[in-house]
Amino acid sequence: MLYNRQFALRPIDDGRWTIEERVQSIVYRLRSVSYYHKEFAVNLQAALPPIPEVRLFWELARRSFQRQMTYRAATLAGLATNLFFGLLRVAVMVALYGERTTVAGMNLQAAITYTGLGQAVIAFLSIFGWYDLMRSVSSGEVAADLLKPLGYFRFWLALDLGRALVAFLLRGVTVMLFYAFFFDIITPVTLWQWTALTIALVLSWVLSFAWRFLVNLAAFWTPNAIGVGRFAFGIAWVLSGFYMPLRFFPTWFQSFCHFTPFPSMVNTTIEIYLGLLMGPALIQALFVQLFWIAVTILACQRVLRAGVHRLVIQGG
Repeated sequence: MLYNRQFALRPIDDGRWTIEERVQSIVYRLRSVSYYHKEFAVNLQAALPPIPEVRLFWELARRSFQRQMTYRAATLAGLATNLFFGLLRVAVMVALYGERTTVAGMNLQAAITYTGLGQAVIAFLSIFGWYDLMRSVSSGEVAADLLKPLGYFRFWLALDLGRALVAFLLRGVTVMLFYAFFFDIITPVTLWQWTALTIALVLSWVLSFAWRFLVNLAAFWTPNAIGVGRFAFGIAWVLSGFYMPLRFFPTWFQSFCHFTPFPSMVNTTIEIYLGLLMGPALIQALFVQLFWIAVTILACQRVLRAGVHRLVIQGG
């Protein structure tokens, strides 16, 4: 039933109201108050700064950090594995160089340091795979995750931040200390190099997460998304320079790799650490990381929107 605005304008006690008109006037006034209250709440929420979201993000990251710290046995096992294969990679590099002093502009000291850095970022970047989002879709937990007050991408980003920090501190730093104790490795010598390295590390983690998030979204389309993930992560191992420095490959293959986001995950950070990227080349490398982050996150948002739409349709 529609209610005329005259009921809100006429005084309710002027003696000319019928019972029906009095009831309609009261209903109209109540609806008006409810409508303007909702409009005020929406406008107020839009005007306030997103401080609660920021606090929620850091609280999720903190809880994730605490949870990862409880997995001591898994951390020690992973660390032992990193060190064992790190020693194997050092042996390969020593055999590769033989009597040569440099290969593709890198001496043996830089090559050994490269293997250590590669082992140190395995857990930090989850290079070998990350399937948590896939499992949440398969188990149905995604329905609750999508209703959380934090955006779906930022929700998983916060959880991965806590995980990455633990991996960096307990495995990444420990691996480099082990290498520094047993081998003559290279270390950055200038404040600018350390600053650029820190920036590159953060950007490489964000890019790595965005790529892993994008790959995990395959779970919205297929129940066997882990197979897709293994293939996608396997490509990243080679094209990122994790297995072998990209400088060792032919020029055409290096050019092909740099048309993908993968060198910005591993190769860029390591070459900044080794001092192979300096001056304008270093600045350009950081901007390339930012470019690929923007492209990958945009792809994540679009694919996520399509995936959620498909999920809702399948769920009725």
